[in-house]
Amino acid sequence: MKNKTLRTNAMKLKKVIAASLAISVLFAFTGCGNSSSTTNTKQESSSTTETGSNDELNKKLDDLYQQENQLFADHKDAWDKAFGLMNKNTAGDTKNENYADVLASTVESNKDSFSEEEYETLSKDIETIRGIEEEIAKLEKESAASESSDNASSKSDESTGVFKGFKGKDLNGNDVDDSLFAKNKVTVVNFWFSGCKPCVGELSKLNELNETLKEMGGEVVGINTDTLDNNEAGIKEAKEILKAQGASYKNLTFDSNSTVGKYAGNIMAFPTTVLVDKDGNIVGEPFMGGIDDQSNYDQLMKQIQSVLDQN
Repeated sequence: MKNKTLRTNAMKLKKVIAASLAISVLFAFTGCGNSSSTTNTKQESSSTTETGSNDELNKKLDDLYQQENQLFADHKDAWDKAFGLMNKNTAGDTKNENYADVLASTVESNKDSFSEEEYETLSKDIETIRGIEEEIAKLEKESAASESSDNASSKSDESTGVFKGFKGKDLNGNDVDDSLFAKNKVTVVNFWFSGCKPCVGELSKLNELNETLKEMGGEVVGINTDTLDNNEAGIKEAKEILKAQGASYKNLTFDSNSTVGKYAGNIMAFPTTVLVDKDGNIVGEPFMGGIDDQSNYDQLMKQIQSVLDQN
């Protein structure tokens, strides 16, 4: 359970463009690998041949992601601080960047926030990640080339129906399923985590939005990625933060290996908000950025109204 949470927290910014366009490639999300096997795993992944199957490619990609996760886990305190300092607007500039460049930009622009030891550790990790990302890019190119149009279509369908068949619990332990979405004209689902300052900063505004949506037949639902897999420590912290911010709308936890769990694990720019229709389909593009900014709030309300007009 702890390892799954570390993985979700570690990859806070990875591939946000893919998420906003379609979330077309979802890889298996497992716990952090054994650090002693990291070097061997990387060597094995670099030997991938062009004739490798999709399963083999995905396994090698997952191995590489686990290498990154191990770095994040080994130096968790320093990386948690770095992810908490990430600019919520960074995502839009990362389409063609190596992930290491994004991390380096965050660390360099907040250099004074780290001790000398933390800065040195993060810098070394970033250079290791740079090499891993180069391997990932090669493998993803192979994977994209080997996918059939039917398979791509199937994965697109999965991305829109993320919440179909949903099962989870609220933070008080009560069972929740996809009937939550069926009873709403629209559900605003906000993804956040406890160490994300922009996320926490918008909680009270989300609570106000929830009250507005109730009158319109809708609802706001929060998903704190620190609480996945029924993580008791994460749930306790999330509940304390919500209470302190005066936010009483429903927040959910669920298995990180579920369809929605994998979707949440692939969201790397926080906060991110999606609109979900009665059938559990994500409608339109994911919305990135805090709604405590008035222009962002107005843009989100336009998206909400568009969904309501279709009902």
